[in-house]
Amino acid sequence: MTSSSCSLEEIQRRIDEVMRFLSATLSIANAHTVEFYTHDVWKRFMAVPPEEVLSAFSSCSDHQREPEVRGKGYHEQSSTTFGFCNDSNRLVDTHALLQAAKAHSLPGLGVCMSRDELLQALRHSRFESGNPPAELGAELEPEEFMNSKKSHEVQSMSVVVACLAKRCGVKQVIDIGSGKGYLSSFLSLQHGLQVYGIDSSSTNTHGAQERNRKLKKFSRVYQKHKKTMRAQGETTQSLQEELTEIKSDDVLYGAGAKSVSQEEEERGRPPALINSSDVDPAVERHSEPNPEAEELFLSALSVDVIQPTSPRVSPSHLSTEERERRKRENLERKAKNRSNSASIEFSPLTSYVTAETELRELINELEDAVMVGLHTCGDLAPSTLRMFVAKPELAAVCSVGCCYHLLTEEFDPAGQECLHGVCGFPLSQYLRNLSCFCGRNARMSACLALERVSLGQGIQMESLFYRAVLHVILRDHYSCFKSEKRVGNVYSKSKSFVDYVRRALRRLDLDESKLSDCDIQDYHDTHRPRMTEMHAFNLLKVTLAPCIEGLILLDRLCYLKEQEDQSFSALVQLFDPLLSPRCYAVVGLKTCGDRTTS
Repeated sequence: MTSSSCSLEEIQRRIDEVMRFLSATLSIANAHTVEFYTHDVWKRFMAVPPEEVLSAFSSCSDHQREPEVRGKGYHEQSSTTFGFCNDSNRLVDTHALLQAAKAHSLPGLGVCMSRDELLQALRHSRFESGNPPAELGAELEPEEFMNSKKSHEVQSMSVVVACLAKRCGVKQVIDIGSGKGYLSSFLSLQHGLQVYGIDSSSTNTHGAQERNRKLKKFSRVYQKHKKTMRAQGETTQSLQEELTEIKSDDVLYGAGAKSVSQEEEERGRPPALINSSDVDPAVERHSEPNPEAEELFLSALSVDVIQPTSPRVSPSHLSTEERERRKRENLERKAKNRSNSASIEFSPLTSYVTAETELRELINELEDAVMVGLHTCGDLAPSTLRMFVAKPELAAVCSVGCCYHLLTEEFDPAGQECLHGVCGFPLSQYLRNLSCFCGRNARMSACLALERVSLGQGIQMESLFYRAVLHVILRDHYSCFKSEKRVGNVYSKSKSFVDYVRRALRRLDLDESKLSDCDIQDYHDTHRPRMTEMHAFNLLKVTLAPCIEGLILLDRLCYLKEQEDQSFSALVQLFDPLLSPRCYAVVGLKTCGDRTTS
């Protein structure tokens, strides 16, 4: 069953299943790794040795079993639920838990459709009258201008957005949280769409504008040289040199951009500061001549951008009728070029966006449009969906969220997360009626990448171990934990555990003279044999990550299905999770999208 056949009631039943599973397991996801030893977390939740968990996880990863369909992927005995003892609430059957987790992930629930299925459904429904769809352009490998991860995301998503625009008969796209403008530029150049990129960071907006200017310059240089070569038969060497010079410009590649890991570590910024570039520094500095560069970039342009040219003939050699005809054609071509240039323009705008933002105040020329967001951070993803529902000029939406730990929750028992306006979770009325609450640690667990960990691209255990043992030292010798101060980046600067603790104590303004180096090392040596427990526990957290993410995304899909004017809504896997772990998009179309293109 695909998500296109899922009714609102079916989605609600799936939500109930996930919530039932998480009611038995969410406490594991919400356990803080920092408190692993001070709260004796392993004994609280586990009745099995850590080696059993590690073996079960390894076996599951090695076999790469497909997720079982709901109801078949796990067994429950009278004394256990999802592998947990009903009396003690401790884990007694690791394999049962792992199977249940697979069954309650999005693939196991059977509620997602693939990108190809979405494109086929959109194209069929739009052109079922028998008229074939217009070609959207060949799929590209735009790695000349971005790293492989961003290239994969932009390439995959841009085709979907272009198809949504054709399906709705619109030419405008609003890219919320456009960041450095990679998706926006590609949509305008490759697919001939007029894109408005909105980001709260003026630095991002300026960088996107400069990069787009360089891309256009690249195009103009290419066309100029091609025209010359037609007339004079020159070689392509001068073209390659000039294009390489433009390509090597830092602005084009986004010099100074953070790596993916740096970006993920620094996600604590305000929710609308999103989509920062994750360009590989090695790609940024790449300036070797590439004989296929111009051909690659040319293929990334809309065919309307490039006008074929004919050999120039002196006006004195033309008849009066021919001169008048060419004059008339030139005027028509200029008018067409002005129209085309407007339709393929990318306009970066700086604004902090919420669900209440009036788009027409930001965009004077706003027409009906598709709203998109590629890895919109925290509350910005649900705000994008709220905006789509509230504004009649938005015909479709394609939203890929990220940074679930930065979501605000309406039903936070502490009442601290949702202090300003509307919260990001839950979004649907169904989950709001149930007062659903996950917790920040669980939402942070949802950001973990199971596919990567399963292939050995694992968790940085030593840094987590250091932090947990530091917590023991703070409890024993300082009667406090100072958890409100960050010490995470201390690890990367430390040469040993002793050095780490001393740097952390200085960061926390605590008296380090209380402890000798030997005292500190003893803490390390005492807890080192229990590091396996921490490793096994964190693997269980990783196993639960897709289920928590699934609940958050099902909530967003449920929200769209609750609306009366929605003709289509689905969860779609757009990306390869190994390249881009936040790979799911929420896609929606309004009933008005059924109109035909004029």
